[in-house]
Amino acid sequence: MRAIELLVNGQAVSAEVEPRTHLADFLREHLLLTGTHIGCEHGICGACTVEIDGEIARSCITYAATCDGARIRTIEGFDDDRLMGRLRQAFTEEHALQCGYCTPGMLIAARDLIRRKGGLDRSQIRAEMSGNLCRCTGYVGIVRAVETVMAERAGFDLPASSANAGWLGPAPGPQASEPAIAAASAARIAVPEVGAQAATMEAAPIVSPRFRRGVRRRPIKVDVSVPEETGGETRLTQSFVLEHPRETVWRIMSNPREVAACMPGMVLDGPVDDGQVTGRMEISLGPIKASFAGKGSISRFDGEYRQVITGSGGDRKSGSNASGRVAYELHPVVGAAGDEATRVHVAMSYALTGPLAQFGRSALVRDLVSRIGESFAQNLDARLSAPEGTPMAPAALGAASLIWRSLITRARRAVARFVGGRP
Repeated sequence: MRAIELLVNGQAVSAEVEPRTHLADFLREHLLLTGTHIGCEHGICGACTVEIDGEIARSCITYAATCDGARIRTIEGFDDDRLMGRLRQAFTEEHALQCGYCTPGMLIAARDLIRRKGGLDRSQIRAEMSGNLCRCTGYVGIVRAVETVMAERAGFDLPASSANAGWLGPAPGPQASEPAIAAASAARIAVPEVGAQAATMEAAPIVSPRFRRGVRRRPIKVDVSVPEETGGETRLTQSFVLEHPRETVWRIMSNPREVAACMPGMVLDGPVDDGQVTGRMEISLGPIKASFAGKGSISRFDGEYRQVITGSGGDRKSGSNASGRVAYELHPVVGAAGDEATRVHVAMSYALTGPLAQFGRSALVRDLVSRIGESFAQNLDARLSAPEGTPMAPAALGAASLIWRSLITRARRAVARFVGGRP
């Protein structure tokens, strides 16, 4: 297994993958970004096309391990892109999709073409788009849609082409530009041994310092109590050990901005003013997206190494409201190596009202809260382990992977109960 860190659609992702895992499989199965389609699995049909560090590539023949430190954008990551929005509109107007299987990759490739070139006629557009195959439409509507948006090219603030020093996608074709061929030819990456064999892949690890946080997330065991429903609230406790002295941990955990940076989905909108703060909790669970904006109060007890945060807010789109309380305290313990360490004890409660309340009472969400606690502990540990002054990317709520891990955990529990109950 190899640990990787990516920025996928603007969200930080840390995972361990086998060296043979293709990026398409990682995106679909680990992150549940199923807009990336898999067709030929040979890099020919283009259904799996994504952006890697600003350049399109075939994710079905790109290893996930080679993308460590890279920025990945899938079709789900273009919702706020004006050019992509216009292309989607044109595809609808020109009937450029039928079964829709090729459409995500076709849209990404078309956007890349318009970003790079303008003034092409229909035959030239067909040639440029020939790397993406469609079995339904006959391409007529697709070409017309691309032609329409290309004619409006001057009205878009198009980004400049990336100046990557390496190459993460498949080998460029025979008519590719010389810089692209040179970059791909010079790029190599060694993959960790699998058993007694080691492999070498023709690709370059684009390690972007802006998105690498400098320290690997390491697994931290989080003990979680059984959630209890009391007075309309869900209550649970979590406990974990950080291999750092209590004073060091307290300097981070007593700072609301540091805590928010480590808590997945949490964003503070301004400074703490007399114990009061405004912010929001952004959650995306499959088709359900919510942003609970509100206010909170912070009570800090330095002598007891304890802090209590209470808050409430609402999501305008769904009309749902949430309230919660998080209290944590630090206790000195002896670490695994015999050094000073800190046990963090967290007691939390939360309540949901409105349309999302029924969803909030599900056992899946309680599992997600537990997984968020694990991510919080790992982010804290990484922040404490990083050299002073190291920039840390905000912790995004990778809900897709959290859901996937929760489902796996629940499946394992069910199997364990079944096996344990057999005579």
